[in-house]
Amino acid sequence: MICAGLSLGIASAAYAGHAQARGRAADAAPVAHKLSLRSAAAIIQDQETGEILYGKNASTVAPIASITKLMTAMVVLDAGLDLQETITISGEDMDSLRGTHSRLKPGASLSRDELLRVALMASENRAAAALGRTYPGGFEALVRAMNHKARMLGMNDSHFGDATGLSSANVSSAEDLAKLVRAAHRYELIRSYTTLTEHEVHVAGRSLAYRNTNRLVANGSWNIGLSKTGFTNDAGRCLVLQAKLAERRVIIVLLDSWGKLSRIGDANRIRAWLEANARPQIGAVHKSAQKSRKPAPA
Repeated sequence: MICAGLSLGIASAAYAGHAQARGRAADAAPVAHKLSLRSAAAIIQDQETGEILYGKNASTVAPIASITKLMTAMVVLDAGLDLQETITISGEDMDSLRGTHSRLKPGASLSRDELLRVALMASENRAAAALGRTYPGGFEALVRAMNHKARMLGMNDSHFGDATGLSSANVSSAEDLAKLVRAAHRYELIRSYTTLTEHEVHVAGRSLAYRNTNRLVANGSWNIGLSKTGFTNDAGRCLVLQAKLAERRVIIVLLDSWGKLSRIGDANRIRAWLEANARPQIGAVHKSAQKSRKPAPA
């Protein structure tokens, strides 16, 4: 009886020790399901290794709003155009699709460089439209160049229809936009202009103050190397960025986040998750990262 009791006690102690060890291992293991985002689609990627740290509906094709302007900027810069050339805003640059507001009135003149700056940091639509209008060959040539570059980058889920992103013909997936961010990050001007906190331009004797559309850029606790926001009713609120978090450079894509501050909240949740799980494993990808492809508009 004593022997049996002793054996039972040893077995119980061994089981308890095993359970505690298993519990510690579970606590230490990075588990993606602990990250809950409000964005309909998302991806987190290690910029250096390409490792996917988290995905949610990452292949779903959807409108991307002003994230489009990153491709516009790359194509304009690729063309080697004179950045100091003066461009005058015209009636052609006005948004007839959604009636969005702009402080750049027809007749306002800025350099191509200034148009790039306010298009990227403040998502100024007439600035982006003017960049497209003055591209060699005009608007149609710009769109062809955008779609060609998308193919070259392997963005096979993507289609571009204008320079601004106002058209719902501008579609992509979180997976593809991670490729876009990676490519755009190679351009020094894009890195610089998308991370400006504020900028002032002088037009027709008056000053116009612009602020970055991503409030995280002005947050000193964030180390952001590239940022772009987007919003239309069809696309919801979108955000892409490159940042250094938890001692690693990551690319973050957040699409269709409803609620004025939800994309910022998601970015902060991602930061906390990465810091809590210092080295997430590639096998811990969110189960909702399912293939859900829609044909891109012709």
